Amino acid sequence: MATAFAPQTAAPSAPTLIGSVQRALRLLEAVGSHEDGAPAKQLAREAGLALPTTYHLLRTLTYEGYLRREKGVFVLGDAAGRLAGGGAVQNRRSKIEDSLAFWRDSIGVPVYFAIYREGEIELVAVADTPAVPAVDEWADFRETGHAHAIGQCLLSQLDEKSRQDHLDRHPVEALTPYTVRNRRALLERLGDMGRMEPAIERQEYALGTVCAAIPITVGSTAAAMAISLPLHQANRLLPAVEQLRNEIGRLLSSLAFSISI
Repeated sequence: MATAFAPQTAAPSAPTLIGSVQRALRLLEAVGSHEDGAPAKQLAREAGLALPTTYHLLRTLTYEGYLRREKGVFVLGDAAGRLAGGGAVQNRRSKIEDSLAFWRDSIGVPVYFAIYREGEIELVAVADTPAVPAVDEWADFRETGHAHAIGQCLLSQLDEKSRQDHLDRHPVEALTPYTVRNRRALLERLGDMGRMEPAIERQEYALGTVCAAIPITVGSTAAAMAISLPLHQANRLLPAVEQLRNEIGRLLSSLAFSISI
């Protein structure tokens, strides 16, 4: 009579861990727990490491900039600070995206947030859905600021020298039959814009699309929030941007931090 055997289930494999990385992280945590730094022997004891291993890791981490030795003690270095800063940047960016998503759902339009930094237009975040898609960036936003509402809004906030410099590097050119004709016409339009007036463009960047952008200035940094709609819904553009502008004070409390991104 044959004996039945139950199938054996393989034990789940343990994750592959790199001991040297674990030890280095424990050492960094130990250093970080001392505001004024700590000597090698104390760090070895707190991290549960052999003293020779501790010295080796301390030398490596100091060489890479994660630690700094000052008067016989070790403190966190600039590289460790950049790691922490990266997490803060990601947190700020997530808050921006959450804010934009709220207004996307509230107003029912794609919402954009952009800043002007180091001489370039930077689109920081966009909130859209398949039902209300954002404008397809078929031509680089940085190079075509003259043609879209975001760019026009940001350029209107610059001083004359910065504006001229930008247009020297990114000349006005026709993207559609509706794009502003030339540099002179663009500068006249920008000069006529009121301080908090929205920039409006209709099919200048992309055929079949209308856009509006609201200026936001915090300190010396120019920023803008924008919306877009398909041409057949153009009648919604002004009411939608007015709704967004009426809420601008509330938005600033959640968006001001984004200027440092």
